[in-house]
Amino acid sequence: MKILITGAAGQIGTDMLPLLLDRGDEVVVFDLAPRPATCPDGVVWLRGDITYPEEVNTVVEQTRPERIFHLAAILSATGESIPHRAWRVNMDGTRNVFEAARLFAVTQVFFTSTIAAFGPGLAQPVGDDVPLRPTTMYGLTKVAGERLGEYYENTFGIDFRGVRFPGLINAGIPGGGTSDYALFMYVNGMRDGRYEAFCTPETKIPFMYMPDAIRAMLELSDAPKENLKRSVYNIAAISPSAQEIADAVKARLPDVVITFAPDPRRQAILDSWPQALDDSNARAEWNWAHEFDLDAMSDDLMPKVRALLGDPTIRV
Repeated sequence: MKILITGAAGQIGTDMLPLLLDRGDEVVVFDLAPRPATCPDGVVWLRGDITYPEEVNTVVEQTRPERIFHLAAILSATGESIPHRAWRVNMDGTRNVFEAARLFAVTQVFFTSTIAAFGPGLAQPVGDDVPLRPTTMYGLTKVAGERLGEYYENTFGIDFRGVRFPGLINAGIPGGGTSDYALFMYVNGMRDGRYEAFCTPETKIPFMYMPDAIRAMLELSDAPKENLKRSVYNIAAISPSAQEIADAVKARLPDVVITFAPDPRRQAILDSWPQALDDSNARAEWNWAHEFDLDAMSDDLMPKVRALLGDPTIRV
């Protein structure tokens, strides 16, 4: 299958590319970033700006993908610093992808949404069909992207699918998300022997290890359409407190020192997000199930972070 991925230089795309190649897909990337040294052979990497519709149209017309995985976005913490740029990338860029898919008969567009789509005051765990009242530009654009995808599906027949991700953790460099405190505990803990988190020890949001996240995307993308009763699904795995994550790191790095100094701006964002997600619809309709709990994730992640920190081509 021919697949186009936008924003593949980011956290998800980095781990997704080799899995797509392994299963025999033909993969094209469209990204503003230059091709990284870690990009697998066999991936076609095309540079361009998703905010320019003519560039998106050109790459879709020339490559003719069957599916688009739309990953390009500015994340929550960065988005609050540059909200106008976040709007242009996350909203105008998403519109450009859907329009190109319509013009050039792309069968499926897969969209990555987020727990930032929710707002405060919801009963826990938070289900799929609650009011979406985000408090950040990132969340606002993701809600709009969900609605826009449904519009293109209902109006033009595009097969639109998406997941609302919890905070994602992988062996990479944090990319500007408010949930990055979790990954910083592993990366800075191993590199520096210490980390001061920008949240309280009691902070609790949903998290997922990247192998589970990518598997969820591919399983939903491949699921028979007749089994699906909605376009966008909550998916869930674990909901540890920040202190529990720190304890998991310390169990594997006994000398590490992890402290907490909450940043009011980022803490307010974290407090607006769900503490746990109800993903029963995903489990019932396409048999979603996570594999990694906190300990299994930590055991798998630590050697990968150690290898990352030892790679001279990676800027940390």
